[in-house]
Amino acid sequence: MASETGRLRAVLLHRPGVEIERMTPLNASHALYSDILNKPIVDTEYHYFSGVLERWTDVYYVEDILEQLLDDAEVRRHLVEESCDMDDCDEGLADELMTLDSKELAKVLIEGYEDPEWGLTPQPPLLGGEGEQRYLLQPLYNLFFTRDASSTVYDRVLINSMSFEVRERETLIYEAIFRHFFKVDTLNAMAWDRDARTEGGDVQIASPDLLCIGQGIRTNTKGIKYLSSELGARSSELGRPCHILVQELPKKPESFIHLDMVFTFLGKHQCMAFEPMLKKQGLFAGKDTTLITVEGGKISYDRFPNIIKGLEHLGWEIEPVIGGGSDPWVQLREQWHSGANFFALGDGKVMGYRRNTHTIDALDKAGFAVLKAEDIVEGKVNMADYDKFVAAFPGSELPRAGGGARCMTMPILRDAQ
Repeated sequence: MASETGRLRAVLLHRPGVEIERMTPLNASHALYSDILNKPIVDTEYHYFSGVLERWTDVYYVEDILEQLLDDAEVRRHLVEESCDMDDCDEGLADELMTLDSKELAKVLIEGYEDPEWGLTPQPPLLGGEGEQRYLLQPLYNLFFTRDASSTVYDRVLINSMSFEVRERETLIYEAIFRHFFKVDTLNAMAWDRDARTEGGDVQIASPDLLCIGQGIRTNTKGIKYLSSELGARSSELGRPCHILVQELPKKPESFIHLDMVFTFLGKHQCMAFEPMLKKQGLFAGKDTTLITVEGGKISYDRFPNIIKGLEHLGWEIEPVIGGGSDPWVQLREQWHSGANFFALGDGKVMGYRRNTHTIDALDKAGFAVLKAEDIVEGKVNMADYDKFVAAFPGSELPRAGGGARCMTMPILRDAQ
């Protein structure tokens, strides 16, 4: 896969499950959430999100693949033992989990395993977030953000080295899926340097020789150096330079955790962008935009005023659509709920939250037909009838988890552009 916007042929999703109901106001911040979610509303919103994708492409679901993989004794043993080791479970739990059938074990690995003695004895007051030990194996609260723990980098999959411990176990599941189900080669920055960090929301494939990367609280300089070293071999294969265009991100607030929260590709010649990032204003004042060029074993660096200027330097003609429209106040409000986080189904064919009305209006003015996800799912509208469109799906609860359409999708296959 060599672009963000080639025609999507297959995608990996995870339906938010019981795990998101296993948060309390006390442990939500530990789970990297700003609030707890209402699952019935999440289910409805996700139905329309996934329904659009099912109308467009082949959709694989994590829980279905995991259940199938757990029929393999070697994969089962590895996932159980590594999961118990990561969560520092008591001796004997791994053996107990090994007795479960594959369907139940898949649920436990995702939703967590409750201490059988919970509720049988008086519990201490719940005064400390993650300190309430109801679950011996912790729920994977963020698993439905399938982009973060794994991300495609051309013909391989980067199993990301997560920055927060609460998300580390996700990588076990994704590595098993890509190695044993899709049978693709994987990369891992931590195998190169234990302090290297990468996350999929920061990794965007602009072209066969260009990655756009966010550098912030989730992806660090060592992670980017690792990707630079991997691009050295690719440069030799292609016989031309390869590039990484790095945008430095603010480390606070949490709405700026990844590059795709302020910049996403809408097509070959359009992108969605957060204007303060382009103008280097507010929290983006002083944040560098750096082009790393790898060729013949040598690495060089150049600075640019912003990511658009860096792309133009490389020969791109790309027009930014400004998330939130022209009002800086609205831009901030809509960025907070993933207003720039769009996912491309193809060139000029994207999906995102309908709640960000000014951003949707900006897309409308830029020539994108605005389609309601409900109409698509119910067969009232055919996406194939439109050259350019935005499939706008409902989002009141999903955005509160801290991500959007791109965060919730892991592309498996795209056509070349």
